Parts: sequence; structure tokens; C-alpha cells
Amino acid sequence: MIDFLKAFLVGGIFCIIGQILIDKTKLTSGRILVMYVCIGCILGGLGIYQPLEEFGGAGATVPLTGFGFHLAEGVMKEVDSAGILGVLTGGLKSAAGGITAAVVAAFVVALIANPKEK
Repeated sequence: MIDFLKAFLVGGIFCIIGQILIDKTKLTSGRILVMYVCIGCILGGLGIYQPLEEFGGAGATVPLTGFGFHLAEGVMKEVDSAGILGVLTGGLKSAAGGITAAVVAAFVVALIANPKEK
């Protein structure tokens, strides 16, 4: 039960921050999403996101900051094993499952949806 509360707390804080950015700034939703991925990469590279992920569980891994963290983590591991080429391949290797799921889901929705022109 406590794990659910921790996940809710961490994920809720990410949502609150995003809502404040939407309400108080002129940033678009897309820019906020990109900013979350970049922040996840930066915090992952600095070693700050790992303890947050261990504490918050799914509340930290599901949001886009978690995606950015996994990109940075993959790059760091791949650079250690493959050298400088790991900068190009590490992020894709670590995030391949999430990227594939997003592409497949988008394809299925495109088949089902019936878009109308305005």
C-alpha cells in the first residue's frame, strides 16, 4: 500500500509542476513534454534520478522524465562498453521497447480513428 502512495506522490508532483507551467507560462504542452524528457536526462546523468525512481517506483518511471532518465542511463552504459559510439546507440537500445510501443499504439489508433477536416 505504501508503494502506491509513494508512486502517487511522485507522479502527482510531476503533474502539479506541469499544470503550473501550463497555467502560469506561455509554454505549449509539447514544449513542456520535451522539457520533462530533457530534465529526466539531466537528472539521470547527474545521478539524481535513480534515488527518485527507487523511492517513487511507477510514479517516477512512467512520466516522460523517466523516459529521459532511461535514455541517459542507456547512453552511459553503452559508452562504458562500446566507447564513443555508445552516445549514438545507447539511448535507442535502452528505450527501444517504449519507442516501439508508442509507434504501434499510434498506428493502431490511426487505423481505428476517423479524422475529419475542420
